[in-house]
Amino acid sequence: MIWKRTNVGSFERENTGQMADIHSDTIFALSTARGRAAIAIIRVCGQRTRFVLETITGSVPEERNASLRKIRHPANGPVLDEALVLFFAGPRSETGEDMAELQVHGGRAVVASILQALSAFPGLRAADPGEFAHRALRNGKLDLLGIEALADIIDADTEAQRRQAVEGGGSLLRGKANAWREILLDIQADLEAQIDFADEGDIQDNFDSHSERLLDGLLREIDAALASAKRGERIREGFRIALLGAPNAGKSSLMNALAGRDVAIVSDVPGTTRDRLEVALDLNGLPVMLTDTAGLQASVDRVEQEGMLRSRLSASEADLILWLSPVDNPREAPQDLLGDKLRVVGTKADLAAPQGLPGAAWLSVSVRTGEGI
Repeated sequence: MIWKRTNVGSFERENTGQMADIHSDTIFALSTARGRAAIAIIRVCGQRTRFVLETITGSVPEERNASLRKIRHPANGPVLDEALVLFFAGPRSETGEDMAELQVHGGRAVVASILQALSAFPGLRAADPGEFAHRALRNGKLDLLGIEALADIIDADTEAQRRQAVEGGGSLLRGKANAWREILLDIQADLEAQIDFADEGDIQDNFDSHSERLLDGLLREIDAALASAKRGERIREGFRIALLGAPNAGKSSLMNALAGRDVAIVSDVPGTTRDRLEVALDLNGLPVMLTDTAGLQASVDRVEQEGMLRSRLSASEADLILWLSPVDNPREAPQDLLGDKLRVVGTKADLAAPQGLPGAAWLSVSVRTGEGI
């Protein structure tokens, strides 16, 4: 179906007998965060973008040039805001389709009124989550690696995450994948030659010496890329550290000191922490998820037992376990926690000199004096 504008705020529909295609819909969305701000950006994308601009601003601005325009409601014409308007003609746009940006004032009422005005257009609808990126993918403006890089840079909270998203951007893996594809094409050519020219005496030797060597090298490169991907995943999702120890070992105090605020309740009463507490930290640009856990000790209390089960679950999920042991009353870590990812940290170093810590103490700290923090 085709919609035609007869005058401002009046539309008539011409039935073409064709079924609606959601990919041909014109969509709009607020592209900046919701809430009060100086500027908000609203984007429109699709075949009716020009029509929308003509209706609410009077004309289509010169392509890729910001134009200051009054934005009017399509139904009755009141001015909603004065904004910078940009137009990007497809296919030279982010999505490959006609696109417009309305850089409006960021007051909640202004944004709401313009979104409501756009929704009043027949054939326009609010975009589904990720639909602009999906259209860019469908029109060849982005590939799957580009989509992931876009998501990573939007979600980046720390400098390491930002750097990985910008410097990687999918280009490194894309280059490797293209090189792997060329190797596979070479192997395919060898296989086809072996089939088509089986009567030639040197074909089998060529395949064994050349293609098998290519396959071995390809497998090594893929294994190395998978190992590197695990490091990238840690930067993307955060490095998980679990604080474990007996009751009153100083776990909650250490968490509060590292977080720089009172995340956990600190008390001399054993068993104060009954459940897992998590806080996200930015340590020199690296994302870290720090987990405070219930103290591990023999107990018949069902609630405390459940808390200790969750402590062990945190340990199993962690990349690093810090076993906290007060220097004046050392406690050994349970056997089931011992391993390469466990480090012993002596706490309350201001109370006594480290003595008799189980194993080699990795570090001694004092929340009161700041030693080791």
